Amino acid sequence: MNAVSARRRYALVSALTWLPPGLMMAPLVLLMSGRGLGVAQIGAVMGLYGLVVVLLELPTGGLSDVIGRRTVLAASGAFSAAAYTVLVLAHSLPMFMLGSALKGVARALSSGPAQAWYVDTLHAAEGRDADLKPGLARGEAMGSIALCAGVVTGGLLPLGLSSAVAEPLAAPMMLAGVASLALLAVVLVALPEPPRERLGLAEVLRGVPLSIRTGVGVAVRDGVLARMLGVSAAAGIALCSIELLTPIRLGELAGGPGAGSTAYGMVAAVGFAASAAGNALAPALARVAGGSARGARAGALVTVLALGGLAASTALPGAAGLAATAGAYLILFVGLSAATLLHVEIMHGRVEAAQRATLLSVDSLSLQFGGFLANIGLGWLAGRAGIGAAWAVASGLMLLSTLLYPRTRAVLAIAPRPAP
Repeated sequence: MNAVSARRRYALVSALTWLPPGLMMAPLVLLMSGRGLGVAQIGAVMGLYGLVVVLLELPTGGLSDVIGRRTVLAASGAFSAAAYTVLVLAHSLPMFMLGSALKGVARALSSGPAQAWYVDTLHAAEGRDADLKPGLARGEAMGSIALCAGVVTGGLLPLGLSSAVAEPLAAPMMLAGVASLALLAVVLVALPEPPRERLGLAEVLRGVPLSIRTGVGVAVRDGVLARMLGVSAAAGIALCSIELLTPIRLGELAGGPGAGSTAYGMVAAVGFAASAAGNALAPALARVAGGSARGARAGALVTVLALGGLAASTALPGAAGLAATAGAYLILFVGLSAATLLHVEIMHGRVEAAQRATLLSVDSLSLQFGGFLANIGLGWLAGRAGIGAAWAVASGLMLLSTLLYPRTRAVLAIAPRPAP
């Protein structure tokens, strides 16, 4: 397979992976509420999803390295379709919990294998010196565009069907299930892999823990990779500060939770488009900056300035505050998306194929750990000192993380360690 074909297939799979979560984002909470779940029960359903993802992140990454990318991605599509089917049919807390758990399994299975497949395929076609940035940028941009389209469709579809069907909020879930089946079909047809040795269950059960140990060991021993994990934790803090505090701030500015929810939905949808723009700009940013490490640092600095802008915007009332908050939000996602893509390219250059998906899972866990710290620490700080103070702290931590980026010479000089 040539590089152009691999790039197109990766972009298509990325779009189909993120379209279902986008479709369900707007109506899910309202669907659960309309079917009788209270706020605490809805929180439990959402919390179970996060717990399942965290618990399975490393095992599924190891599984992808052992049995292959295509098999794990196909399983993700199947679990995703099952999850949305259960959510459509659910009318009780146990059923919603089951759907959420299945969705968590699907998310964990999809975390890394598609990107690992693309990098492995490009290396096979053009060698380890192949430029990963164009393909990674297109794939990440297509994922963001799919999220944006999904959020808009999932928000508007129930309004268009309100007089035609009994439960219009279930329609986006049905569409998400269909998109998940499309992902399953595309993965099976469009993502060929080199033949692998057929492994029995016992060999798989032995191989997955070994792959996890090896991948984590590489990440810890390699100084550049270890620093990149620190950067991921800081990015998790920045992202969580946005997800946690922006809806509250927009609710204050818009005059109430209802209007704030609408405003946040619109800003979030445009934010996904901004994320796509940041991914698309990443290769040019690396060229202008003089390398991926410098480009990633520049994107991170844009993120720092945007977080500082959010902190400053809390002093503005009404329409001015709303415009400043939305503008800083969009700039943040342009910078952070560009930095993240170049960050990932650096990591791919320092790991062999046998540990690639596991390393991506370790990086994802570091991001989630940063988010956990932000939920606890920044939530407490915002309650005591205000939202502006919490965003200012997030900006400071993101600024400190830019010191962790290696010099370009260090990135290029150290060859990837072979798998033990």
